[in-house]
Amino acid sequence: MLLNEDLSRRILVHAAALDWVPSPIKGVDRRMLFRIGGEKARATSIVRYISESRFLHHRHPGGEEFFVLDGVFQDESGDFPAGSYVRNPPRSGHAPRSERGCTILVKLWQFKATDRERIVRLPGEGRPSESRAGVASSRILFDGSDECVMLEDWRPDADVEVANPRGLELLVIDGGFTEAGDALGRWSWLRLPAGQPLHARTGGQGARVWYKSAPLLHQDVCLFDNPELPKDK
Repeated sequence: MLLNEDLSRRILVHAAALDWVPSPIKGVDRRMLFRIGGEKARATSIVRYISESRFLHHRHPGGEEFFVLDGVFQDESGDFPAGSYVRNPPRSGHAPRSERGCTILVKLWQFKATDRERIVRLPGEGRPSESRAGVASSRILFDGSDECVMLEDWRPDADVEVANPRGLELLVIDGGFTEAGDALGRWSWLRLPAGQPLHARTGGQGARVWYKSAPLLHQDVCLFDNPELPKDK
């Protein structure tokens, strides 16, 4: 499966309007944003766990990064309520579950091959960032490995700019804004290639956004060979 695989293009997906696609695990469904591959995939998705759903223990050879949008995500290392950010590096593994249900933004197979650092930021954790016009609060969730991951609250009726020297991926968590003539609301996902800065104008509710400034695909990204994809001849 190939979905939004052209990293040279601006991509906007209103994920809240997508249908949920069942996964092989009962009670776990997905809204796919970016995908190269089948069930094994280099992918970005919004994933919903209904109450009492769970996976068996499994490995993440290419790493897993997730942000909890609602509910409480759980695995053997603890409970991660809404607003939690976790990076499970390549070769890590766990048995994810949710007793009461949750929804997460998750990215798979997008780590550098040499990345071995596990990062956990519970709600409110992370380093405050410098203030700038239109931004009420800004917190750094991760800064390293040629990536910077941010959680920001943007003021109502404000103009906000985000520089984009490397590549930019953003998810609206609450509120909304307009950008390049498009209205983005809750769970709108935007991806911009390097060199295209974001110029946003928020509405009356402002906006809470998660975003990552990083190459859209690292040069030394974990090698990924999927037999489900056609091979070049």
